[in-house]
Amino acid sequence: MPDEVTALYRPVGQAELDLIRASGFREFPPRLPEQPIFYPVLTEQYATQIARDWNTERCGFRICRRTAYLGGYEVHTVGSAEHCEYWVPAADLKKFNDNIVGKIEVIAEFHGSDLAAGGTINPSATAEGERATRLFCFHPV
Repeated sequence: MPDEVTALYRPVGQAELDLIRASGFREFPPRLPEQPIFYPVLTEQYATQIARDWNTERCGFRICRRTAYLGGYEVHTVGSAEHCEYWVPAADLKKFNDNIVGKIEVIAEFHGSDLAAGGTINPSATAEGERATRLFCFHPV
């Protein structure tokens, strides 16, 4: 019987995207000294809100990870009940990456001009050279 997997989400900016791409979409880069915690979130909705509304230059990923591995971490609710995330210490990121199933997947990209009045996506805005926010999904095993 295959291991159960859980999808997690992570908005990232261009510099982090470049490092993820360099890994073949297999791992997240080490945290910087001022980033002691890695924060994957539990829902695409929350990741989209972060990417689109709070960080206008980010993209999002979906990540699949082994569910059993996640048992060692608590889910933290930050803000509303919809804002749930894991807090993974930077020292644990290699083990976190080792438990990613498949590749990290880009699932959305938000550009500064994608935001219309009121924070909604403007589908006609795709100017070249803009900074982007991408949502990444990683599926835990």
